[in-house]
Amino acid sequence: MLTVVHHPDYVSPAPIGSRFRFDKYGLVMEALAERGAPFVTALPEPMPREWIEAVHDPVYVAEVLSHAVPREKERRIGFPITARIARRSLLSAGGTYLAARLALAQGYAANAAGGSHHALADTGAGYCVLNDLAIAANRLIAEGHARRILILDLDVHQGDGTAALMAGRDDVFTLSLHAERNFPARKQRSTLDVPLPDGIGDADYLTTLGDILPRIFEGFVPDVILYQAGVDPHADDRLGRLALSDAGLEMRDRMVMRLARGHGASVASMLGGGYGDDQMVVARRHAATIIALADENERVGDQ
Repeated sequence: MLTVVHHPDYVSPAPIGSRFRFDKYGLVMEALAERGAPFVTALPEPMPREWIEAVHDPVYVAEVLSHAVPREKERRIGFPITARIARRSLLSAGGTYLAARLALAQGYAANAAGGSHHALADTGAGYCVLNDLAIAANRLIAEGHARRILILDLDVHQGDGTAALMAGRDDVFTLSLHAERNFPARKQRSTLDVPLPDGIGDADYLTTLGDILPRIFEGFVPDVILYQAGVDPHADDRLGRLALSDAGLEMRDRMVMRLARGHGASVASMLGGGYGDDQMVVARRHAATIIALADENERVGDQ
């Protein structure tokens, strides 16, 4: 059965003066229930400080945990760091780690938050405080739960923070398919970057992904994939520049799961980006991704 990692504290009040809203992290659970798909929830623990400091600058970690992030960093993040947001960030990183551990045992599990791929060593950025992907990957390998990890980033924005934090490692492969002309203006170098032109639709996107992923699996062979499954490549996304449909996103997710399981890799997904005025519409897109991944995992397991 599908396991979704979720904590009530994933939902935090919107900070004063910020346009970023955390509503969707609760609405995703409502959207999953609305779909009627069976699932169980798992409660994450906050990521221990020492594991965060293994990836992030301890000075920045101290700033986050003491709610004393300098104003220039808060502007880069997009909102001030309150006690609630600091706790949420620790839980989100713990949720990605837990989802990966569950995926290694079950084939697939989802974190109903996470995917904070813009956070760099000494600062957050782009609505991201702590880089749960990099923190979880580092911990999984250090503890011996995985030897090789693919961080697959299909958000519409480049996973610049993840690329920078994992640079130079031969046990972590970072792959980012993103809109070339979208945020961030200054890109980092992933193991492999695939910049896409504005307006690319389902057919060209899926052809590109279907050409690249098999070649990576043949050469790298990951034990687990940390899948940043942003839904902001959708044509109607407020911050996206691509043009995938609902069906295109579903085909994307099913392709990822089918190829991963076919090469012996487990998949843990994180929400990643998804933006719009109607938060429930966005939450339903995220829920559809989780359900498509879970369904394809079951199909592969039945074969």
